[in-house]
Amino acid sequence: MAAKVPRNFRLLEELEKGEKGMGPEACSYGLADGDDLMMTNWNGTILGPPHSVHENRIYSVNIHCGEQYPDVPPTIQFVSYMALPQHKKLPQPQEGSTF
Repeated sequence: MAAKVPRNFRLLEELEKGEKGMGPEACSYGLADGDDLMMTNWNGTILGPPHSVHENRIYSVNIHCGEQYPDVPPTIQFVSYMALPQHKKLPQPQEGSTF
């Protein structure tokens, strides 16, 4: 059985990856507030992959890492509007809600 990594250690590791660009090359992320000692709220940017309907698009997201992270995944909210025909077929959350 593997040892459980405490939440803050895991988030510090994620922050270091984001600041040094060691994560996926089409993504960047970091703390929304550098003074947030609990490392709860993050901002991220996703670049659309080439040769796809998302090519040349930049998506901004807000990321909320709750107290149960990493056991419970973070909540992601797209800040950028995604006007794509594929999304009109999916159930949409109410304006201002998270999903």
